[in-house]
Order: sequence, then C-alpha cells, then structure tokens
Amino acid sequence: MTAPVIESTAQGLEGRFPGVVTADTRAGYSGYVVSADKLIDVATALRDEMGYDYLSSITGVDYIADGKLEAVYHAYRTSGGAALTLKVQVPRDDPAIPSLVSIYPGADFQEREAYDMYGFKFSGHPNLKRILMWDGFGGYPLRKDWKEAYFEQDLKPFDSRWPGGNFYRSEEKNPFGHNVAYPEGFNLENWAPEKDVILAPELTVSQMAGGVGHLKTDTIVVNLGPQHPSTHGVFRMLVRLDGETIVDLQPVMGYLHRNHEKIGERNTFLQNMPFTDRLDYLCSMSNNLGYALTIEKMMKLKVPERAEYIRVLMVELTRICNHLWAIGFLLNDLGAFFTPALYAIRERELILDFFEATAGSRMMCNYMRFGGVARDLPEKLNDENTMDFLIDLVHNRLPKAFDALHEYLTENEIIKSRCIGVGVLPPQQAIAYSCTGPLLRASNVPYDLRRAEPYSIYDRFDFNVCTRPNGDIYDRYLIRMDEMYESAKICQQVLRDMPKGGDILAGKPQYTVRVPAGEAYGRVEGPKGELGYYVVSQGKNNAYRYHIRAPSFINLTILGELCKGHKIADVVVILGSIDIVLGETDR
Repeated sequence: MTAPVIESTAQGLEGRFPGVVTADTRAGYSGYVVSADKLIDVATALRDEMGYDYLSSITGVDYIADGKLEAVYHAYRTSGGAALTLKVQVPRDDPAIPSLVSIYPGADFQEREAYDMYGFKFSGHPNLKRILMWDGFGGYPLRKDWKEAYFEQDLKPFDSRWPGGNFYRSEEKNPFGHNVAYPEGFNLENWAPEKDVILAPELTVSQMAGGVGHLKTDTIVVNLGPQHPSTHGVFRMLVRLDGETIVDLQPVMGYLHRNHEKIGERNTFLQNMPFTDRLDYLCSMSNNLGYALTIEKMMKLKVPERAEYIRVLMVELTRICNHLWAIGFLLNDLGAFFTPALYAIRERELILDFFEATAGSRMMCNYMRFGGVARDLPEKLNDENTMDFLIDLVHNRLPKAFDALHEYLTENEIIKSRCIGVGVLPPQQAIAYSCTGPLLRASNVPYDLRRAEPYSIYDRFDFNVCTRPNGDIYDRYLIRMDEMYESAKICQQVLRDMPKGGDILAGKPQYTVRVPAGEAYGRVEGPKGELGYYVVSQGKNNAYRYHIRAPSFINLTILGELCKGHKIADVVVILGSIDIVLGETDR
C-alpha cells in the first residue's frame, strides 16, 4: 500500500537534488547515496516537505577494501509505511559528516555511538564524545582492522580461542593485547577514575538560580548510580542541582559494554540467535523474532502458517511479561518496595512456565529459527493439556490480574500525586527525539509497527493501537496497562485461529546458513519499542555488518529533557517510566 508512495518520494528526491542523491545500485542493496556536504539540505527536505518526521536508526559500515566508511540512516513517516534509507560514504581516514541533531534530535546518542565504534566525525554535534567506551580507549572497535582481544586472527570463524593450546594467567598480560592505546602521558600506576569536576562542565549551568528574591544559590553535581537497582542496572546519571531542582542531567552508560555487534560479525548467522536473548533479557522471544525476520527477508524464506501463529503468541506473551515487570518496578521506584512487583510476578511465572515447557528455558529462550520456530508447542504442561492451560491463561487469569492491578494502583492517591504532570513529553518532541514504544504512544502518537508497517501475520488480528493524551509518568503506566489487555486479545485470536497441525519450520533444520549478499533492516514492535536489526551480508556464513537498533538506548536520549525542572526525588521514577534494560543499552 505504501511502497509506491515511498518510491515516488525517493524519485522526487533524486530530481530535487540532481547529482547529490543517487540510487544505491549495488546488488542486494537499496536506498539512496547522498553527498556528505548536502546531507543537511536533504534531511531537512525529507522532514519538512516529504513527511519523514521520524529518524529511526543511524549506524555505520566499514568497507575497508574500498577505503571508505558508510553511514546508514533509516527514516520513516509516523503516519506509516516503509523506510527511506539514506547513505553517506566518506574516506576512512577522514570520515567527516554533518550532524543531524539540529534536524532530528534523536540522532544525538546514535551519532555518538557511530563516532565511538567507527570514528565518524559529526560536525556540529553538541557533545561528540564516546558513549559506550571509556574516553582513553584507543581505536574504533567495529572497524574491520580492529581485532578483538584473544581473537586476533584474520579469518572467521576462528579455530581456537587459545591458539597453540597454551594458557597463561590473565594478570600476566594486558587482556586487550595490543588493542589499547593510552592517551599521551597516561601512567597506569597513577591512574584514578574520572572525577565529577571533569564531567560537570559538560552540563549546562543555570544562568540564574532560584532562591529567595534575587539571592543566587550554588549549583551542585550529584551522581545517581551506577549501582543497581536504583538506576535500573549499571547506569549513572550525572545531575546538576539547584537546591533539589534539576538544572541539567547527563546519562552515563557503557559499564556493561560487551561489543555485542563485533561478536555478531564473528559468529555465524545461526550462532547469533542465542546472543539476541541477552540484549533485553526480559524479552528473549521478541529479540529472536526481530533477528529472524531480518535474515528471512534476505533469504526470502516463507514461514509456515502454524509457526507464524506460534511466533505471535510468544511475543505477545513476552509483551505482557515485560509490562507486568515494568509496572511492578515503577512502584518500586515510587517507594512501594517489592510488594507490587510480587503481584506482577504471579502471572509472569505462569507465562515463563509455558516458555520453559516449549523452548527449554524461561528467559534465554533461543526459540526462533530462520523460517519458523525450533519446536512445536508441547501437548502437556504440568500434567494439564497445554491448549487448555493457554485458553484459561489468556481468557481468565491474565485479564483478572490486569483488573486487580487497576484496582490497587490506578486510583491510588500517592501514585497519582507522584506521577501526574511529572516527566511530561509532548508529542512533537517525542517524535523528534526518536522515542518509541509505550514512551511514544503515551504522548498521543499512534505509531505501532504492528499497524504502521505490519510484519508476520499481524494484519490478521483485531487490536487497538493504544494512546494516552498527556505524556506523563501516569500515562506511561496506563499505556502499559492498556497494551496488556490488547496483547491478551491478540493471544485469544491466535488460539482461536491457529492451525492444529502442519510444519513449524521452512525446510530442514540446518547447522549453518549462507545468506545472499546484500543488506536488510528488519524491525519489530518490541515491548520497549522499535527493535531493529541492520544486517549486511557478503554471501558467507557470518554477517559482514550486524547492528542493533536498541529501544532502551535511544529512548534514553530524552531523559535529560524530561527531568529538567523536577525534583531529584522524581529522577528515578522518570527513568523507571521509560523502562530500560542495560543489556541492550550497552550491548
């Protein structure tokens, strides 16, 4: 329905910018190549004239054989439709590109990540510094000439973690081999962690503090985190305060960085599936599905009917699990220590029992496969017929649990006083900052990938795209309640319409696959928002480029703006209402 519109827009873009915008004619590739010096003009026209108001993803690819780096942008219309993909190619030794933060503020953290991992120099970026690696780190880990510690061989997949079969104690050598380049004058013996006096000047200083009359007050800098659980993982917020009022806030992350994407380019395509479990470790099934859809797009695989229904069932139950947990711990952040979370755990445990019986694991499920699922639903679950269990779960147990949460929480005076009008996110700002999922829809933006760009078999189901009008913490709580009811409704339709038999996998199980050369961007509406995978293949059994568009990471871009002007007691609650998991934030 939308493809002709997208195509005509792109053709109009070529006509509007002759010699500046050209079609990407590489086999298996799509989108348009833009001259770096005209990127601002092209992006402005896309947003203001052609309706591409939502910048979803920014990443890079190192085409080392060609001596160039390529920045890849995926832009969408919040009215729906497929992506318009732009690419900017620059020399590896001088990768200068104009920043798009002034046009799409949601580019902020994504450009910093591309700088951190590839070395792109985004001119005009307000705070271009590393975001996942430490400031003194040498090199750019996702470049093809940067070699992983312990895997410093040229061919992939590697034959041995310990070439020669020798071992040594880790204390005997620098664990990063020759990959660490320390700053000039760096002395390891005298090194101490960075101090706030160094970081604090990056924060905006208030011109006039509040106080009584014209009395000026000093601002102070406070660290929140990185300890868990007050900051929902190993995460730090550097906060500048005037009294108890937040003047500015800067998220600091990277404490859990595992170079997931580098590992994903070393692994075979199939080996990556269990690694996706570890992104958002509360949403394994959704993570699996997004990756499977991307590779299936490249391989042109058709998924059997029964497998499609099973997939939808699994990811909607995952959405319910996530939202129950998010609501439970939001109350934790408000001071209702763990009792609401225990109410959330009860029904979540039933869902995890079902996951374990089907996939063999409760949280790291590794269940999806290219072309279907790993195994069919079991006949029995705890001596009960599985279908009877599921029917009772989605028709009775879950709706009653949602009703109970509404009864206990929704009209609670403390919850309303702490949440209504706090952390307000206007709709246009939510779009501009590339916010996604419940965070976006609670700001009255009805953008849900299951409707905007349907995947799998979501176009067969009757469900509402839920929105709330106010964009505050309270609405972000309510939107998750609304979405759980809709997920249960989808599950009811799945159980009603699912074929009773048939294949669950296209073709035979394989130990390895070769994906045709080319690129693909696949995305799903995960519980926390848009989860996207950008994959480039060169026709081998491992990805040349493997990138994750993580909703937790991008949703944090707006955190500082949401907190300004509020009290320090509100910070953790605002953070909790965004609902992040550091596994996918740091990757």
